[in-house]
Amino acid sequence: MELLIIALAATFISYQIYAYIYFRSEKFLTLKREIKDYAFDCNELNDHIEELKYAQSHASAIDYGSSQLTDQSRYNFKRSDWSKTVQNKHIHNCTASVCKNASEQPFKYLCKYFGIKTNEPTLSSYESMLNDFAAAEQGKSLLVKKKDEILAGISDSIPVLIRNFSKERLERNLGFNPIDLGDLYFPVYTFQYVSAGGNSSMKVDIKLDLGNIERFVGYLSELVKFRKSVAGQRALMTQALRKWIKERDDYECQMCGISAHEERNLLLEIDHIVPLSKGGITSEENLQTLCWRCNRSKGSKILSAQA
Repeated sequence: MELLIIALAATFISYQIYAYIYFRSEKFLTLKREIKDYAFDCNELNDHIEELKYAQSHASAIDYGSSQLTDQSRYNFKRSDWSKTVQNKHIHNCTASVCKNASEQPFKYLCKYFGIKTNEPTLSSYESMLNDFAAAEQGKSLLVKKKDEILAGISDSIPVLIRNFSKERLERNLGFNPIDLGDLYFPVYTFQYVSAGGNSSMKVDIKLDLGNIERFVGYLSELVKFRKSVAGQRALMTQALRKWIKERDDYECQMCGISAHEERNLLLEIDHIVPLSKGGITSEENLQTLCWRCNRSKGSKILSAQA
C-alpha cells in the first residue's frame, strides 16, 4: 500500500511538471495566439450574458427594521424553528394563513406583499426581464457550443494527457473565461411563517424562472389598463413572440446583416426599436432582431434598419 501511494504521488508530481512545461512551451503559446480572437469573442459574449442576468426586478418586502429576539421564559423550550426566521428584501415573514394563500395564488400575493404595482410600467419591466433572461439562457447554450467547437478544432494539436486531465486548466490558459451555467440569478421570493412558540414553520418559494416570468407577464396583462389600447397595438413579450420576430426577420440582424444561417451559434436578441424607457411599446412594428453585438452597442439609442 505504501509503495502504491508513493507511486501515485510520483505520477501526480511528474504530470504537474509535464503540464507546467507544456503550458509555457512555444508550441502552446503559438496555439494560444492563433485562437486569441476567437477566445476574445467568446469572452465578450460571456460578459454580455452576465450583464443580461442583472435585469432583475426591484420588488422587495417592506423593511420593518431589525431587532434581536431573546427567549427569557422560565421553561426549557427548544423553540428550534426560531432559527429559521430570516430577514431580507426577498423574504416576507407572515402568518400561516398568508403562507397557505400564497401557495395557492402566488402571483396575487407576490404583488400584494412585495410592492409590485399592477400598471403598464411594471408589466414592461417584467417583459424586459423575460426578454433578457430568455436571451441569457439561450446565450449560455450557444456559448458552450461555440467554445467546444473552437477546442475541437485544435484538439489534434493538444496532447491527449492535457485534453483528458487538464480541461479546465487548458481553457483557462488559452484565455477562456469560466462560463457560469447556473440559474441562481432567477429571483426567488419567499413567504415564511414561524410560530410564536418557535416549534413549527412553513415557507413558500416563488421562483421567477422563464416559465413563471412568462406566466406572471400574462397575469399582469389581465390587470393592466394599457395606456395605448388600440386593438393589436400592444402585444406581450412572450417566448412565442420572440420566436416569431426572429422568423419574420429570417434570423438576420437588422443592423449589421449578420445571419444565423451564416454564423453558427450566433446569439440573436429581440430589441425594442423605440426603447420602453422612451415611450416605446411591445408590438411587432416596434420589435426587431439584432445580434448580441449590435444590441449591446445600441443601449437605449433608437436605431433600426430603416433609420
